[in-house]
Amino acid sequence: MTSILPDEAAFVQFKKQCLSTDNWLNKYDKNGMQVWIEVPANTGKQVHKTHKIKCKMTIKDVSAQTMYDVLHDGQYRKKWDPAMLDSFDIARLSANADMGYYSWLCPTPIKNRDVVTLRSWQVMDDEYLIINFSVKHPKYPPHSNLVRAISMLTGYYIKPTGPNSCTFIYLSQADPKGSLPKWAVNKASQALAPRVLKSVHKAGQNYMEWKRQNSPDQKPWLYPEQNILPMMDPSELSIQRADSLENVDESMKMDGQDSEDSS
Repeated sequence: MTSILPDEAAFVQFKKQCLSTDNWLNKYDKNGMQVWIEVPANTGKQVHKTHKIKCKMTIKDVSAQTMYDVLHDGQYRKKWDPAMLDSFDIARLSANADMGYYSWLCPTPIKNRDVVTLRSWQVMDDEYLIINFSVKHPKYPPHSNLVRAISMLTGYYIKPTGPNSCTFIYLSQADPKGSLPKWAVNKASQALAPRVLKSVHKAGQNYMEWKRQNSPDQKPWLYPEQNILPMMDPSELSIQRADSLENVDESMKMDGQDSEDSS
């Protein structure tokens, strides 16, 4: 049986997507930050159903290692993530993979979302990679008051450009579920993504000071022997497919500009 855990090829492929420029349409470019959405080859139009977005940030005052630590540190995330409703780790699957839950606020009037994901990470040479995708866990079924979204592949690629600077790339291929109006998806790519990246950057600037006062030696993502999560066999998990989840119709929740092409 093939393991659900990402192999070396999965990380190589993810990095390739992060660095690729083919079939990406730029939607935002200012203050050292760019946002792209993927378009199918030869059409020039945005892909619907699954939404693929890539964000790149040039960071001049925080090291790649610190940004990597920020993304991993669940305790710290509660301090800086403005969109988070709830987040917790569920189990570890290997020395460099775990499973967790995350729910977040969506702009009104869209319902809030949540995901259950398998996350895996790797440090290759001086490059830091984290990837995740949605999985099914019997103890964490969808909530009635949240829409269960699907991450096909989401993650981060961080590369140092100096001792205290780095390139930070976030890439996400997701199905937000529901019948989301186009304005909501566009709003996410052009407004929310840069705002979230700014929050991550600021979190990086403040992390060293915070960590000094909060279990400074505790970094289980670097030292697996520190991990106290219960061990779980990856074979108990399966990939969460979008079509197995109920679709919540939110298509009426749109602004006037979008009504003529709501289909």
